[in-house]
Amino acid sequence: MTGAEVKWERRADAVLGIASAATLTLMMMITVADVVLRYLFAAPIRGAFELTELGLLVLIFAGLPLVSRADEHVTMDFIDRVLPPRAQMLFVRAVHVLTAAVMLVLAWLMWLKAGKIADYGDTSGSLRIPLAPFVYFMAIMIATTGVIHVWKALINGAAAPRDAADRPAGP
Repeated sequence: MTGAEVKWERRADAVLGIASAATLTLMMMITVADVVLRYLFAAPIRGAFELTELGLLVLIFAGLPLVSRADEHVTMDFIDRVLPPRAQMLFVRAVHVLTAAVMLVLAWLMWLKAGKIADYGDTSGSLRIPLAPFVYFMAIMIATTGVIHVWKALINGAAAPRDAADRPAGP
């Protein structure tokens, strides 16, 4: 991997990581302020629940490419433990191909849904926040995750099975 590729990946990780951290911080601040205002002054923040829901959406979907790129998904390794190293690599590549296909189809369907939502002009219930940009964001993040899995399936070494030292100890 070249220095430019590493630099680009670090920047993308930083942008998504900072967006996730800022979103989580904002969600916590809204929740704390809403609870304090609700119980001490009987004056809750209008739309706090909606803002928290939309923030959670951004948090989850901004984190999806990060988790995929770092191979931090929850995994079950009961199959690859019994496979020889070459078969493990092929199995991991096949999983990446399948995951990429599912993600890219899902992204396409989500993009179509976002277009319908935009056409209808759907908004959130209380604050009337347009929902289409959030659904487009979801589609883009799912597509980005799919592209990451394509890359991991095709690039030599990206689909390497985890080392035994990286695996949790177990029975």
